[in-house]
Amino acid sequence: MRASSVPQPEPAPRPRRRTVLAGAAVVAASASVLPAAGTASAARRPGKTQPHRWRTAAIGGTGFVTGVLFHPAVRGLAYARTDIGGAYRWDDRGSRWTALTDHIGWDDWNLMGVEAMAVDPAHPDRLYLALGTYTQAYASPGAVLRSEDRGATWSRADLTVRLGANEDGRGCGERLLVDPRDSDTLWLGTRHDGLLRSTDRGATWAADTSFPATPSAGGQGVTLLVAAGRAVYAGWADGGGTALYRKDTSGGWEAVPGQPSAGAATKVPVRAAYDAGSRALYVSYADGPGPNNQADGSVHRLDTVTGAWRDVTPVAPGDGDAFGYGGVAVDASRPGTVVVSTNNRWGLVDTLFRSTDGGVSWTSLKDTAVLDVSETPYLKWGGEPKFGWWIQALAVDPYDSRHIVHGTGATIYGTRDLVHWAPEIRGLEESSVRQLIAPPSGALLLSGLGDIGVMRHDRLTVSPSRGMASNPVFGTATGLALATLKPSYVVRTGWPSGSASAGAYSRDGGASWQPFASQPAIAPSAPGPVAVSADGATLLWTFIHWDGTKYAAHRSTDSGATWAEVPTFPKGGTPVADPLDPRRFYVYDTDTGAVFLSTDKGATFTEGATGLPSGDVQFRIAAAPGRSGDLWLSAKDNGLLRSNDGGHTFTPVAGCQASYALGFGKAAPRRGRAGYPAIFQTGRVTATYEGVAVLRSDDAGATWVRINDDAHQWGWTGEVVTGDPRVHGRVYLGTNGRGIQYADPR
Repeated sequence: MRASSVPQPEPAPRPRRRTVLAGAAVVAASASVLPAAGTASAARRPGKTQPHRWRTAAIGGTGFVTGVLFHPAVRGLAYARTDIGGAYRWDDRGSRWTALTDHIGWDDWNLMGVEAMAVDPAHPDRLYLALGTYTQAYASPGAVLRSEDRGATWSRADLTVRLGANEDGRGCGERLLVDPRDSDTLWLGTRHDGLLRSTDRGATWAADTSFPATPSAGGQGVTLLVAAGRAVYAGWADGGGTALYRKDTSGGWEAVPGQPSAGAATKVPVRAAYDAGSRALYVSYADGPGPNNQADGSVHRLDTVTGAWRDVTPVAPGDGDAFGYGGVAVDASRPGTVVVSTNNRWGLVDTLFRSTDGGVSWTSLKDTAVLDVSETPYLKWGGEPKFGWWIQALAVDPYDSRHIVHGTGATIYGTRDLVHWAPEIRGLEESSVRQLIAPPSGALLLSGLGDIGVMRHDRLTVSPSRGMASNPVFGTATGLALATLKPSYVVRTGWPSGSASAGAYSRDGGASWQPFASQPAIAPSAPGPVAVSADGATLLWTFIHWDGTKYAAHRSTDSGATWAEVPTFPKGGTPVADPLDPRRFYVYDTDTGAVFLSTDKGATFTEGATGLPSGDVQFRIAAAPGRSGDLWLSAKDNGLLRSNDGGHTFTPVAGCQASYALGFGKAAPRRGRAGYPAIFQTGRVTATYEGVAVLRSDDAGATWVRINDDAHQWGWTGEVVTGDPRVHGRVYLGTNGRGIQYADPR
């Protein structure tokens, strides 16, 4: 994912995650206490907030689950971490996940990625999270959250180094560990700043200067920390001939004697697990950190009593079957029982291997697996579900030997009998949301998402029964539009998956789809946003390559059967259709700060307002429903502007200091006349609230109320927001890793 002041979505040519220097080696951390669900980044102003009930629309996962951790001393207690969507706690009675980091606010968006997590076996209520999504200079330093009540409340220690929860190696770990000899001591492995230590339960941190490995600005650094009895082991990915270190008896660190010789199959230690019953440490290796670009790997067993190593690799990667190894977990109640996962095995599909004899023999669990994805039908991907991919998170329930869970690039699969597998994902929603449409009839909601295309929600509390939109299947959706005077007609565009088709239309409100009969040659490699005229007769499609290169827009008047270039349309712009007049389209040229207008059904465009904010592709126009030529321009920190004359002139909206995303919903009830549509935005209006918030106005932007609260912030929410045309006050908000949030006034 590319970022400047906030994350900016990066399209991907195939399904993948929404897809680098800390300086000082000594880290002085500041600590703060977060009451309730979190600290407010800005003061609340009395009388300017309307309480809402916030919920998450059900899809089920949809993102990379990078870690799953059962508490060794509490039955049914588990935690999960994600690369961009925060952390979760498992509610065993309700069989669902509870989000633990939704309190993270706008300015802390980089903390929504969880690099590592740790529990204290001696203190079951303690939980630690290492947060930080990117290590690049544009991102803020990381932080460590610590909780004494299983994540209900937090204290926070800010670091001066950056962590990389959404970078290569994010499935390694865990990189955070409570010292088995002293619960006050914690260890944190970083990518570029060596090994950190805290002696006050995570309140402050400093570099462990005795750690012998030398950090690299471009390396992976410490990939894992694991306790084996009273000993601590650390995995190192940046070469030097040593991949595994151990705390020695003097309190320093030493290379583990006899460890596997350096080579492609043992280059990066990915995960490790200690079997206390047999006093054996199992380590999975690969030739890269993953989750992509692995072609070799192995699994090794260390007898921590004798120091003897043994290669216990289930299947050696080779020509025609290249992959690495990922997760490794042991059965706490059955010594010698261990489970490992393959990773990046796209040909034969990834599997879990299970051994009950310490790695002497193995059984592939995928080969007998019966998958049931009825609760999350999108996992069929327009065909048949897969057992997994990007499997680096793996755990065995310490209280149930037959309960195994593994994370994938989209879900968490679990089994209770080693044969039947189903998603154990309820409550965990990780979508990166790109587009939202609440139709006036038919479906409750249509959404365009990163990695999994388009969804149609007929109910918000269950995953869409049709799964992801198919015919064709997309990876990341790039465009979604509805004909306002003919709302059963919908079009979508996106990165092709399984075919070359990058666009489709629906005549039944998104229930079924037909691919465009033809498409411009550039479409499969640079699909961009799309617009449809109010009557559904005209399509405008623009094209942007993943590297930012912009191409000419094209126009169709026959549902995509034929296309013609529109030379006067600004390349790379996002087309917007007038909601009443089928002849009118608008586009904001963010390169020049000018609005271009069409009154001939998109055939030609002429310049309208000029001198507007420029230089940011996320500046955008929205057209007010039920009106012609009533346009609103969200220009981030340049504020909110409005045009009443079809884009010829714009006037700043007084009192709005920042506007990032804007949409409309049903007008507030008024006696005798129809009111102006409710306006929703992610923005800053200091008369209402000092920080960036989710806001609503029922008087055309004259006044605003905050409708989210300090417990519901979700990091960066600047991509999309819309109201409901059927229910006043209902709002749908797209997040960057926490799915679709929706709310109604209390």
